[in-house]
Amino acid sequence: MINRALSSSAAETTYANNTESDEREKQQRHPRLAALRTQLAAEDGDGSTLHDFIGVDADVGVEGESNTAVTVTQTSNQKAPAAVKRNILPKPKWLKAQPATSDNYKRLRTTVRDLGLATVCEEAKCPNIGECWGGGEDGTATATIMIMGDTCTRGCSFCAVKTSRTPPPLDPEEPTKVAEAVASWGLDYVVLTSVDRDDLPDQGSGHFYEVVRKLKESSPNLLVEALTPDFRGDLSLVEKVASSGLDVYAHNIETVERLQRRVRDYRAGYAQSLSVLRHVKVVNEIALTKTSIMLGCGENDEDIRKTLHDLRENDVDVVTFGQYLQPSRKHMPVKNYVTPEKFTEWQLEAEALGFKYVASGPLVRSSYKAGEFYLKNLVKEREVERTFKGDAGMQ
Repeated sequence: MINRALSSSAAETTYANNTESDEREKQQRHPRLAALRTQLAAEDGDGSTLHDFIGVDADVGVEGESNTAVTVTQTSNQKAPAAVKRNILPKPKWLKAQPATSDNYKRLRTTVRDLGLATVCEEAKCPNIGECWGGGEDGTATATIMIMGDTCTRGCSFCAVKTSRTPPPLDPEEPTKVAEAVASWGLDYVVLTSVDRDDLPDQGSGHFYEVVRKLKESSPNLLVEALTPDFRGDLSLVEKVASSGLDVYAHNIETVERLQRRVRDYRAGYAQSLSVLRHVKVVNEIALTKTSIMLGCGENDEDIRKTLHDLRENDVDVVTFGQYLQPSRKHMPVKNYVTPEKFTEWQLEAEALGFKYVASGPLVRSSYKAGEFYLKNLVKEREVERTFKGDAGMQ
């Protein structure tokens, strides 16, 4: 028995030594794969909970409310997750959003639910939803309607919208539903955006076109801003949307050139986004072009300055700056919080470069309502200019 035990022990020791030797050999042959396994193992034990995925612990405070997350009570037989140090920056005091409690907010939310629509305000967890949906003193609410579903085919590291390689099919009734919703809200300016639909032959450009056309048919005086995907740089698809009758063509470059691969999906790109914005003016010289830059991703002043010059060289009319806020612990972390004073500096510098309108602030987003009154005036000025040119050509 002793000999058997010793033999068994020796065999186990030999097996363990051989296993460790094989593992070391694999790590030497495939160092990157070994590093990835180590990283995944560390993330599996990082103490994250379901709340990290569903965003219970929001990245932005709400006036009159605490930032305290939901408390999870553990029973005695549950193991507490291991404590892990996280380099999460504390949120500054100036990041306060208006609570979503107004009657306008509730009315707009009900319409969205009843018609089965999606809004980027909800899907992307926008901090301004209380302010935009609530409306101002005149009670005019603003919502950015997200068409083509609520599931994107891309996976940008900053975005909270859910992703899938095979999203549900498009709703053929959506153009009518959107027009009905906008009419019930009584808006004179609406913002449309969409998920990326790389799974479709035309990437959804035809559907985008139909939504804009339906809006214009039902409300001829409605001004439409379309925040579009890059259509993988296919300019014929850009042309389709640009010729739909929209008034503002927006496409977000998101970040500076140096950080594109870190921030955006690998199918997106700096030069590709610039080509989209540039081509819009070839198709529709009256439409305003617009883009947005997130700050706090690790960019420096030189990066931002170069981006602004590149945008102006491509005749982009409007730019907005906003603070990147991490949607959950599974997304790209915030590198730094930019002060309101610095946002003001970037606004002044961009205006000096010749942008027709600049919105800049910690909670400003590409479709933030603050710029819409000004944009409406710009669009109307363009329409007058087009009419004047047409009359002059007839003489």
